[in-house]
Amino acid sequence: MSDLDDKINEHFAGFVVRKDLVKAVKGNAIVPTYVLEYLLGQYCATDDEASIQTGIETVKEILHRHYVHRNEAGLIRSNIREKGRGKVIDKVSVALNEKTDSYEASFANLGIKKVLVDSDTVKKNQKMLVSGVWSIADLEYDHKEEANSVPWVLAGLKPIQMSSFDFDAYLAGRAKFTTEEWIDLLIQTIGFNPDAFGRRSKLLQLLRLIPYVERNYNLIELGPKGTGKSHIFSEFSPHGILISGGEVTVPKLFVSNASGKIGLVGYWDTIAFDEFAGRQKKVDKALVDIMKNYLANKSFSRGVETLGAEASMAFIGNTKHSVAYMLKHTDLFEELPEKYYDSAFIDRLHAYLPGWEIDVIRGEMFATGYGFIVDYLAEVLRHLRGQDRSLDYRDLFTLDASISTRDRDGVQKTFSGLMKLLFPDGGATPEEIRELLTLAMEGRKRVKDQLMRIDSTYPEVEFNFADKTGRVTKVQTLEEREHPRWYHRRNVEEVGEAAIEPDSPHLDSGAPVSAPVRDAPEGRDLHPPAVPDVPRGPAPGHVTFVENQKGVSFDALLGPWLDGAAVITLTDPYIRVYHQMRNLMELLEVVALRKPDGEDVQFQLITAPDPDDIERQTGYLEQIRDGIAPLGVEFSWAFDGTSTIHARHLVTDTGWKILLDRGLDVFQRADLNNGFSPANRHQRFRQVKAFEVTYLREGAAAL
Repeated sequence: MSDLDDKINEHFAGFVVRKDLVKAVKGNAIVPTYVLEYLLGQYCATDDEASIQTGIETVKEILHRHYVHRNEAGLIRSNIREKGRGKVIDKVSVALNEKTDSYEASFANLGIKKVLVDSDTVKKNQKMLVSGVWSIADLEYDHKEEANSVPWVLAGLKPIQMSSFDFDAYLAGRAKFTTEEWIDLLIQTIGFNPDAFGRRSKLLQLLRLIPYVERNYNLIELGPKGTGKSHIFSEFSPHGILISGGEVTVPKLFVSNASGKIGLVGYWDTIAFDEFAGRQKKVDKALVDIMKNYLANKSFSRGVETLGAEASMAFIGNTKHSVAYMLKHTDLFEELPEKYYDSAFIDRLHAYLPGWEIDVIRGEMFATGYGFIVDYLAEVLRHLRGQDRSLDYRDLFTLDASISTRDRDGVQKTFSGLMKLLFPDGGATPEEIRELLTLAMEGRKRVKDQLMRIDSTYPEVEFNFADKTGRVTKVQTLEEREHPRWYHRRNVEEVGEAAIEPDSPHLDSGAPVSAPVRDAPEGRDLHPPAVPDVPRGPAPGHVTFVENQKGVSFDALLGPWLDGAAVITLTDPYIRVYHQMRNLMELLEVVALRKPDGEDVQFQLITAPDPDDIERQTGYLEQIRDGIAPLGVEFSWAFDGTSTIHARHLVTDTGWKILLDRGLDVFQRADLNNGFSPANRHQRFRQVKAFEVTYLREGAAAL
């Protein structure tokens, strides 16, 4: 186990489970993760390997004996009949039969209906009246001769979810973890390996949890397929429900005029609409109108009565086009159904989670360490819904005056959710609060900037905030940094096509990023303030990149400064494992491609020996040396074994010194097993980590 796993088990013993165990016990049982982890929590909430293995076998046996597979329902019904009683794990729904004035249960997989349920059981588990609850049920079989009688008797029912928890103990446990450790614990809890994500990517994953911890929170996530958008809402919590965007009606979601029965919003903390995108989807206009009122006012009305609810809404769907295409031709909401493609609806969204920043889920991204039993965390998050942390930044920062009330609400609700997730006991540093406030403003800014493209009547807004010293933080979205020309295009009819130029090229094209925009309407700036860019020339300068940014390559980042050099020295202590060696080889390829024909270049690496496997490290370096030699690059290396190397830089005999704060390790992990992945083959299609580069001119060459 890792040091973090040891710490998790020490401070949350009994409430955590090893996340890879879910796959070990699931088999072909189509049950939510929280059901399996509930069972694992009963038998495997330990770090003792022998106990874990025994617990796994016990859970497997319980599932084998009691979980109802649809294709075996007839056999299970027969066994219960022969024995007179039996225990099943199934999804149980309840309906009121007005004719008999009784509650009747239906078992989804077992295929039985009209099983009598007492009123007390229904009152304790009202979600059974809406869409059903996974439960462990004791059934008896008592055949009677009366017509229309049902032989099935519900002897007992236990919902599969925790009944109570100690919130003070949760806060005490949180205090034992650093912020980074706590983030990693939450990432492992939702089933992912934190080592596969950068800090920004982790926070984007946690944004998906805000609807569970914040009342009446409205989130939208649109992005490519396969990024795990629906996982959090389908299997994470017994307090959330995932429904298809095309399968909901006004009575089901809000209230039925015929019966007066309240819909899903009255019973669930979070309602997520899967497959919400699709321009041609048919949508009931009445549903859209009631939805808009609910998102804005937390209330809805059909007839004379106005009702309120606290359910948060999440809208998730797939995009068809790249971000650049959407910004150039339409907008980031282009895939919404036509009736939802409405500024009044969009304006009610508190945050837009950029699904295109989240990588397609691969096998190595799944967690193997420990995380909370999801049902335990679900109860914690539900408890935190009653808190309001939306103004925790007020003692440190002030939002720009141009931010409207609705924009401010969106920012504050997102910020409140993040604070409750990461700092339920308080204690955030000013820089941590700045980080969360920036992310919250970015989520709302993405909504508002697109609204200004869709509806020209929306005024310009400065998404800035200032600290008490007057230092201003100007918030930008990542797509704004990558595509400044297209991002700030306003309504086409208003601006005119002549005002729109091609998008700024990627960094490895060598072309300027900040070319002027022609014919911008008076008083309107169609592009943001200058985005940090690689100095052209080459020339001295400094450049900063943010996590998840694309378009970076060694050729653009370093190539012009290496031109003409006969001797190049790289100092980087972390050239050890495969992906670091691959980065080195790709830099050497740039050197080989840019050097003049008929000339050779000497390239020396100064690095630290790998304390775990120096033989493997040396073997990689020898392969690189032998591979690059025929291309006119003489590669050599030296181990600095006397002291730890801290500085990372490139030095050339032409007088350039390039400071690399991360060395060559600037790219996020690509799927190296997929030879057909563009990110595997070309650097500029990869997402980067946050890093900085400084270009210095040294010695006589600087004169």
